[in-house]
Amino acid sequence: MFLPTTIKEVRERGWDSLDVILFTGDAYIDHPAFGAAVVGRLIEAEGCRVAIVPQPNWRDDLRDFTKLGAPRLFFGVTAGAMDSMVNHYTANLRLRHDDAYTPGGRAGFRPDRAVEVYTQILKRLYPHVPVVVGGIEASLRRLAHYDYWSDALRPSILATSGADLLMYGMGEKVVGEVVRAFSNGYNAKLLRRLKQVAFLADRAYVERLDPADTIRLNSYERCTEDKRAFGANFVEEETLSNLLEPRATLVEPTGDRYVVVTPPHAVPTTEELDRAFDLPYERAPHPRYRGKGAIPAWEMIKHSVNIHRGCFGGCAFCTISAHQGKFVHSRSERSILAEVERITQMPDFRGYLSDVGAPSANMYRMGGRDKGLCARCRRPSCLHPRMCPNLDNDHGPLMALYERIRAVKGVKKAFVGSGIRYDLFDGRPYLETVVRHHTSGRLKVAPEHTEEEVLRLMRKPPFALFERLNDDFARICRREGLRYQLIPYFISSHPGCTERDMRSLSEKVLGRLHFTLEQVQDLTPTPMTLSSVMFHTGENPYTGERVYVARTQEEKRRQKGYFFASRPAERAAAGQRGQQGQPEGGPKGRGGFGPKRRPDGSPKGRAGFGPKGGMDTARKGGPGGAASAHGGTHLSDPAHNDPRESFRRKPHTKKTGR
Repeated sequence: MFLPTTIKEVRERGWDSLDVILFTGDAYIDHPAFGAAVVGRLIEAEGCRVAIVPQPNWRDDLRDFTKLGAPRLFFGVTAGAMDSMVNHYTANLRLRHDDAYTPGGRAGFRPDRAVEVYTQILKRLYPHVPVVVGGIEASLRRLAHYDYWSDALRPSILATSGADLLMYGMGEKVVGEVVRAFSNGYNAKLLRRLKQVAFLADRAYVERLDPADTIRLNSYERCTEDKRAFGANFVEEETLSNLLEPRATLVEPTGDRYVVVTPPHAVPTTEELDRAFDLPYERAPHPRYRGKGAIPAWEMIKHSVNIHRGCFGGCAFCTISAHQGKFVHSRSERSILAEVERITQMPDFRGYLSDVGAPSANMYRMGGRDKGLCARCRRPSCLHPRMCPNLDNDHGPLMALYERIRAVKGVKKAFVGSGIRYDLFDGRPYLETVVRHHTSGRLKVAPEHTEEEVLRLMRKPPFALFERLNDDFARICRREGLRYQLIPYFISSHPGCTERDMRSLSEKVLGRLHFTLEQVQDLTPTPMTLSSVMFHTGENPYTGERVYVARTQEEKRRQKGYFFASRPAERAAAGQRGQQGQPEGGPKGRGGFGPKRRPDGSPKGRAGFGPKGGMDTARKGGPGGAASAHGGTHLSDPAHNDPRESFRRKPHTKKTGR
């Protein structure tokens, strides 16, 4: 039975009141890939009566916000599986024409800054009912952050929305704790003792905190005046989020109040993760959407299975570690195989699992051998600048899982659609296994760039490892007679990347390696990432080194143009344009070819004339990325996601005598 979405459905259950009402910017799909459904089921498992209001209309008489009345405990608010600004705007700030989380893929069913809009409406209508916010948009905006869409620092979303409490990260533990803390009414003292929450407090409360377990961040106001203060805050925030046993509470002054962020929970156990995935989902969109068109995000992931959460890659542009954590927590084989068997019973299943994946496809059951060393570690990545010697990168458990999935009755093929970390390979024949048994014809990897300095700032491995992978992939395909394609992802306009770097990338990828262009990726600086901090400040907050930043839409358009310069004459022309365009410094302004509409409606914009449909870099979640596509237990789903634009290599073929 679906969670109710209307007063009629509430009454059909025999209920005369509700304990919790959730508002989400997504359509309601009752499946572990969609955060609002997971949170609803977790609350239901606490014995509460919970309903979901999907994509409420915020522009009419607000009847969607009043139709179910006031809940006994609290309202829950999420923007959905993506940050609403990433959902609405391309990397060059053009309005998107579709929304993968809406029936028919139609745009316009959620507002900009949805968490703020929904919360402000609820606080206006029900000033005495607590509002708890969560999900990717709230989670990554819990402290002062750079907002690409307004080109400014914004304070914590707690200050701009008026929410009473914020749950950040994944919700397997914190959701139940918050519900139990609310069980006898709003108790601020009890709620503030919980882990993995954030709230606004006064000076008296902050002065009572134990100084030994408190980190005082620079104030929001100081960060707006001093970019280095903002960078220093980020270093503290990222370090804390990557600790195995975090204990410190963060305090950030904002106006006359303080944003307080309690430390996150420890990594969930396998049993805790299994419990979230094993809840009684209907595994389908709510019947209210019948006849309204397919929901693209659902169509993409309905025959896929997520095998773990977390990622220890630590890529500078990725939000996964900030939201899911650096330490991988894996589901049991029992839980995974049970989900595979449920998928085989779906009426439209034809034997093909679209993805057996995760944020990174091949980190299942990986982690440190000595947990004592992990507890002392402060590195943001287990792979950069080189693989940690304590990391157990044994692919054996994952290969054994693949074999068991292949043996499930009804499964013809189980594809790996998530990106593979080729810098994790051990001595096992993992690549050969994937190519032979788990590739649909395209194998996705993410070298991101070719140049050493850019890769260093991205926290990505040397390009030589990709070239070795390319050779191994070609060799396996020739031997097996497979016409498969290797799909590498690259990024333009990352901090530190100049036009000279893009010219070198073009010469190596389009020239020497003979990849032909399909689509490309331009950086969108998303909140709470190292890349966004470098984009705003122009320097690496860890080292203080200055980095070049392509700020204007014209600069970004020129960099992106190198992906299209596939012929020698075009490359020469692009290089000439780069010399004229100050590739190493560039103008300081952000304007392109004249003002366009900004997300906030003002004409003083940054939009250029680049091609529509530029993608966003926080793509490891949502339809087309493993994180969001494979479940998030929070008030929305884990990381933003967008289908990555890519390159396509001509297929490897086995020569025959014909």
